Amino acid sequence: MSKHTTIPIDKRWTFRQADKEDSKFLPVAQFPTNVHLDLIANDIIADPFIGKNENDVQWIGEVDWVYQTTFPSPTLSTEQRRSTTAVLAFDGLDTFATVVLNGKVILKTESMFVPERVDVTTHLKKEGDNELKITFESAYLKGCAIVEKYPDHHWGCWNGDNSRLAVRKAQYHYGWDWGPTLMTCGPWRPINLEIFSSRISDLYFTTNVDKSLKSAEFVAKADIEGEGSDVKFDILLDGEIVVSKAVKAAKGHASHKFSIKNPELWYPIRYGDQPLYTVKATLLRGTSELDTKSKKFGLRRAELIQRPMKEQPGTTFFFQINNIPIFCGGSDWIPADNFIPRITKEKYYDWVKLVADGSQFMIRVWGGGIYEEQAFYDACDEIGILVWQDFMFGCGNYPAFPEFLESVEREAEENVKLLRHHPSIVIWAGNNEDYQYQEGEGLTYDFENKDAESWLNTNFPARYIYEKILADACEDLIPDTYYHFGSPWGGKDTRDPTIGDIHQWNVWHGTQEKYQNFDKLVGRFVSEFGMEAFPNIKTIESFLPLGKDDPDRFAQSSTVDFHNKADGHERRIALYLVENFRYAPDPFEQFIYCTQLMQAECLASAYRLWKRQWKGPGREYCGGALVWQINDCWPVTSWAIVDFYLRPKHAYYTVKREMAPISLGVTRKEHVVPKDKHTRAFLTKTTKIEIWGSNLTLEDLKVDVVVKAFDVITGVLTYSKTVKSSFLLPENRSTEIVDFVVPVRNKDEDEENRTVVAAYLFQDGRQIARYINWPEPLKYVHLQKPKRLVAELSNSGKSVDISAEVPIKGVALECADDEVVFDDNLVDIVPGEMVTIGVKGAKKSSKIETRYSGMV
Repeated sequence: MSKHTTIPIDKRWTFRQADKEDSKFLPVAQFPTNVHLDLIANDIIADPFIGKNENDVQWIGEVDWVYQTTFPSPTLSTEQRRSTTAVLAFDGLDTFATVVLNGKVILKTESMFVPERVDVTTHLKKEGDNELKITFESAYLKGCAIVEKYPDHHWGCWNGDNSRLAVRKAQYHYGWDWGPTLMTCGPWRPINLEIFSSRISDLYFTTNVDKSLKSAEFVAKADIEGEGSDVKFDILLDGEIVVSKAVKAAKGHASHKFSIKNPELWYPIRYGDQPLYTVKATLLRGTSELDTKSKKFGLRRAELIQRPMKEQPGTTFFFQINNIPIFCGGSDWIPADNFIPRITKEKYYDWVKLVADGSQFMIRVWGGGIYEEQAFYDACDEIGILVWQDFMFGCGNYPAFPEFLESVEREAEENVKLLRHHPSIVIWAGNNEDYQYQEGEGLTYDFENKDAESWLNTNFPARYIYEKILADACEDLIPDTYYHFGSPWGGKDTRDPTIGDIHQWNVWHGTQEKYQNFDKLVGRFVSEFGMEAFPNIKTIESFLPLGKDDPDRFAQSSTVDFHNKADGHERRIALYLVENFRYAPDPFEQFIYCTQLMQAECLASAYRLWKRQWKGPGREYCGGALVWQINDCWPVTSWAIVDFYLRPKHAYYTVKREMAPISLGVTRKEHVVPKDKHTRAFLTKTTKIEIWGSNLTLEDLKVDVVVKAFDVITGVLTYSKTVKSSFLLPENRSTEIVDFVVPVRNKDEDEENRTVVAAYLFQDGRQIARYINWPEPLKYVHLQKPKRLVAELSNSGKSVDISAEVPIKGVALECADDEVVFDDNLVDIVPGEMVTIGVKGAKKSSKIETRYSGMV
């Protein structure tokens, strides 16, 4: 009997265009790889991310490509050959691949998402090298042919083109409103040769943490291929065995139920630690170890709470972890590169750490990308970020012919198996916005009809995928994780704010509401909303062919516009800028700042106003907000709050402040009351501010609430008062504090529009939260240019102190040195106080500069 051995097939790979048989094979850039990376590395194409090079590489997606390598057969004795199996394991081939080993076709694939295993025991040479060749056909042309083959299907989608709906490939490769059209192909995940007589083909488990949190049930399971007779399960924590049991295998399966007393529980970041147990399975035959497999896991009680509430219709939609209700402030995630094989484990970790450092708790893996790499989920497990995982369907009416459904079923089963051990994943959803597409196109959908087979005969047959195939796979494979039919989904109408989750795009898209009115656009859980902003100037210079010296280095250039894929982006950005700020396209850096200020104000408004609706037990009117989006897949102007090079936009910091453990919210509202029902002239106008506090900690707080007011023009302090003393902010909710008329010195002289209101929370004399409220729109405010704006690097080099003699909106710290990283940014300043911002990587020679609203 031979021990299970894995041999990477990652050397000596070459490639060429399939129809150019007279051309030589070229070396690959790396392995795994894809065709664009290899063409760039061999100087055949220019980087598609630069300038408008994307246009020049479209031919790549419409031709076939061949990859080939050679590898030696393992040295085995005659006895070993009789008892040994050899398997080629393909973790991911993109997408229509024909695999030939030593001249014989051994595999044909039609899905990027399905790993394949082929028994090649009889195909390997006994000695010498084996030849492995993979031909990748054009996924775009194959998709077009499938669309034509099924003319009766109601084809249609948002983003990309209809052919993507027919192909099980990352949908964003076809182009999206934030990403380029780059139709990749190639061996995008590892290929290994496995040699074994017996192996553990899968190690998995179910967990159940008792409501008391004092005990946990853990059922370990192993599937076995081959002759092994015993499986030993070990559960370890910090390298020490907690429990262990050897069990007999029967019919290729072994399992054992463990009871763990006083388990170390896994919590989201901020609410506790993230201890990870290891379950290890060892396949035995007598005393011989044939194979071992291990996976990390976390014990946690994860629930999605949907129940009636007090005083409002519908049901809640919030996550509860280890009996703690969590307001899930977070972000949506797209693939971090168009060329996935070059995303390193370290880069995944950096991204997830950015999310955590930004006071966010959840990432939603969007349904138009990929089932992410293990490194991504490992980082979420280790750091404590909850994951909402979509299945890979997005923005369209997918077909349901038999071969397609069969492929989808395999895809669902294989990917759920790959990811089900991660404690960070707390929900799976069937798709992104496909039910919205159904509603928009008026496709047939009768929620009351539960006859699944009849759904296949409607013009929305994909319902069968979401409510039957995916639902069955989740029920069978992950019964302890909630499955949601789609995102957004609530039942009969995806726009219903009283049930399920919604995507709130009536700011930017839709009715293009003012972002100050996000309180009217709330839902039980808002899993998408957003606002665009330009990226860092360095990021823009990275895609301009001549960098800083490029003649297209200005806001409205064709190259800058090319790196924004959103329809009508020029109008939308201009609309929200002109409604709110005084701005000009020059100088470019100030224009970029204005778009980022706009995005920051917009998103902060949403988080602040929706978190206000997290009002405690029985009143969880809004359970979360996930901004579209945290990241980019290339250097671009988009809705991302951190750009492709991991450079945070200013919205990243305002979101971080809004999701801090303790925060203040202030809003001002104008009330106009006519003297009688006919008058147009005799009106009483009052402008009130409303103040609330959000305490997301798990302890009640007693605070003093101080309110100050300043004249925006003179900087004079016009009001200062402790409006509440020893005020109770109960744990894990937002609490209304006070509302009153904006304090002014002279009534009826419109001084409200030049009055800035600053609110502070103090605990035991220490300031723990602040918020500065301004008259809006800011374009009407007579913002002053400060004469004494100070932003000094401290002697330690670890902080910057900011102060000024007049109120300043949105002071941004900037440094040309990439090593300098600020803990916070885009802060509002009022006279008489010093705001201190932490900084890393600064030297004495580092030049810290400032930018602010109205600067130019």
